[in-house]
Parts: sequence; C-alpha cells; structure tokens
Amino acid sequence: MFDYLLKKIEAAPIKTEPFTHIEIEGFFNTEDFKKIINSNQIIFDSFKNDFHLFESLLENGYKIIEFPGCIANRKEYIDWHQKKWKNIDLNPACESFGMALRLDKKNDAFISLVSEFFSSDVFIRTIAAKLGVDASVTYFDGGIQKYLDGYEISPHPDIRRKAITYMVNINPDDNSENLNHHTHYLKFKKEYEYLYTFWQNNIDIERCWVPWDWCEDIKIQNKNNSIVIFAPSNDTLHAVKADYNHLPNQRTQIYGNLWFKSIPNLRKKEWYQLDLLNDQVNSKLSPSFLEKVVSRFRKKKFSASNKDKNIIESKNKSAKYNS
Repeated sequence: MFDYLLKKIEAAPIKTEPFTHIEIEGFFNTEDFKKIINSNQIIFDSFKNDFHLFESLLENGYKIIEFPGCIANRKEYIDWHQKKWKNIDLNPACESFGMALRLDKKNDAFISLVSEFFSSDVFIRTIAAKLGVDASVTYFDGGIQKYLDGYEISPHPDIRRKAITYMVNINPDDNSENLNHHTHYLKFKKEYEYLYTFWQNNIDIERCWVPWDWCEDIKIQNKNNSIVIFAPSNDTLHAVKADYNHLPNQRTQIYGNLWFKSIPNLRKKEWYQLDLLNDQVNSKLSPSFLEKVVSRFRKKKFSASNKDKNIIESKNKSAKYNS
C-alpha cells in the first residue's frame, strides 16, 4: 500500500547542507495525507484549556511519554504553562520544557496501517540501506506524537547510540507552516567549530546539547507532509523551541529512531565544560580539564581539506585564547 513511499526514499538525493540528510516534500500522496490529518485521532476540536486538552487526548488513545525536552508530570506541566517561569532543571542550555504524547491505542484503521508501515522491517531496511547503516545491529522505537507548547531541545547532534532518526510533519492546522514549533537544522558558528573535531576525536565522550547562540540556522523543516531522515553524527545539529498556542491544534509528527543495540559506556561532558571561549564559564572549571582539552586539540593530526582547514583555524584560535 505504501510502496510508493519506499521508492521516494530510494530515489531521493542525499543533501549535504547543513549536514548529510534526506528531505522529501509532498511525501504522502494527497489522498493519503488527507486521510491522516483528518483522522479523529489527529485533528480535534479546539480545546478550552490545558485540562480539557489532556483529558481529550488521553481518552482518544494518547499517552504521556518520557522525551527529551519534556517532562512527564501533567500537573507540573500545567502549572508551568500557566506561569511560564524560566526553567533550567532539564538542561541549562534551555529555558523551557514541554510535553510529548504518543498515540498508543489506534481506533482509526488507516492510522493503524500508517503506524505499522513506519515500524515495518521493509521501511527500516530501506532507510538503513539509504544511509549506509547496518539495520541488523539496531532496534526501532517511534510512533505518532504530539508536542505541546514549551517543548525545547537546544542544538545537539544526537547521542552516539542513535543510528537513524526521521520526522514526518503531519500537522492538522492549515497554518502550521507559519507557527513557531518546527525543527531547526543548524551549523556551529565559526568560533565553535572546534567541537566538530573534539567529538570526532574523542569517541569515548558523549555528544551534548549546546546553547542556541553557539549556532546559526541553516533551514527549518516547516513544510507539512515533509520527511527528514539522517544518521546522527558529529555535525547533525538540530533543535526545536516550540512557542505556540496548542489549544486549536498541536504539533504532530510521525517520529522514529533506530538505536544501536550495544555501545560502550561513554563519559559525559556538558557544553559549559567544553566552552573554550567564555572566561566566566572557564573560571569555574578545573584548569587541568581545560589544559587537557586544549592539549588534545594541539596534538591531533588533521587532513588538509577545506572543511578541515576551517576547523583547524577555529581550533587554533580557541587554543591560543585559552592558553
């Protein structure tokens, strides 16, 4: 039934800006997409308030899930959403949090078929082959999800355990492309490009979230009925900061990941431990840690490609500044 989607993925060109990915607009055909966004489990009448929203979504098959940039406590979320006080408990690179709900019980036959397709072996094998990932060493997790106002994940390349991620916009709001809740795809600003090299040459250290002002926007995936697929790497920076009224309609996606079944234990270094340009932050860090980081950059051997030259130049400036 959805073989045409597999063919679109197989035929899609690989884009390289701002990083290697596949992007297809008009992914579903018109008839199928209308069935999705007009489903009684995707579009709802405008909710009166947050209490009404949760009551209706939960009654219609959704469940609250643990998700990055979100909390799972409904009462705490509603309390925050009424006041919108600044929060940095989840990650100090962020100023807000949201809530994610996944469609757990399908009462729409077509939505069930869509969900089954995106978790099928043939879909998983197709996206894995397209991006050069061995599907046999991964497992799948995903579903149809709604993200509420406040949902924020600051720029990050994804953790090393993630093999592939994909996102399909299935927003029921006709005006969704103009709303502020879409995924941003970014690059580091020149002065922070040293982090590409740091993560590349320190595979025992987990990649982390970073502040928004370390990066520049390259594009935003705001098109409805579009899909983006990529294999997380050191440069796959993406982010979301939802600031919109979720009562009329909610940000809705078909979302999924392939995860590596096993990966070695990794050390964690947060963004403020890797900021070689900020005196105020650096003054709070161990001098021995900074010395080790700068020393690693100085000792690495790099190729002479244009991209690497830019990284080296940025790295040298950073090392000089902090010496």
